[in-house]
Amino acid sequence: MQVVALIMAGGKGTRFSGDTEKPMAQFDGKPLIRRVIDAVKESKRIADIYVAVTAYSPNTAQEAKKAAVKVIETDGKGYHVDVQQAVKKANISCPVFIISADLPLINGKFLDEVIGKYEKSGKPALTVLIPEEAFREYGLSAVSLYEQEGKMYAVSGINIIDGQRILEEQEQEVVVSSKPEAVFTVNSRKDLIAAQEYLSRTK
Repeated sequence: MQVVALIMAGGKGTRFSGDTEKPMAQFDGKPLIRRVIDAVKESKRIADIYVAVTAYSPNTAQEAKKAAVKVIETDGKGYHVDVQQAVKKANISCPVFIISADLPLINGKFLDEVIGKYEKSGKPALTVLIPEEAFREYGLSAVSLYEQEGKMYAVSGINIIDGQRILEEQEQEVVVSSKPEAVFTVNSRKDLIAAQEYLSRTK
């Protein structure tokens, strides 16, 4: 199965204070966007890489071009609209692995595990959810929490969709993960510090 990665890196990052574009925030000596691109390049299952940027993230676009990946500019009208626009612009007809640019601990092995679960599911889409308690365990800020089967979860910014059916509602497999690779999402500078401290402890 061919899978293409789409890294979403065009948001305003309103919860991330300061003048720096969030994907350009430094983490362990690299901008976040470069950490995520490097993780995707580690994957054995991903055939091609696109980075979606907007007018809000010009420096991120330059960094992505330096990393020799394909850059697509979207209108910045919102996450889901931008995903649809990027997939259509790139004319992607295979499964698309969508990854947020604010996942500093993501790695190729984890991405390949998610792709394996997607293949086994037989469904056109997959989403990774994070239990609320996992955020508390690591001292992170959980945003956009919602209830499912009596428990609270947050989206991880890790999804797979069928590019051919990008404008359709797609039945999705739900994968719940408490792994640091998925849990450490940088929504604030406090989250960035927490991720750096975790990495320092586990190196």
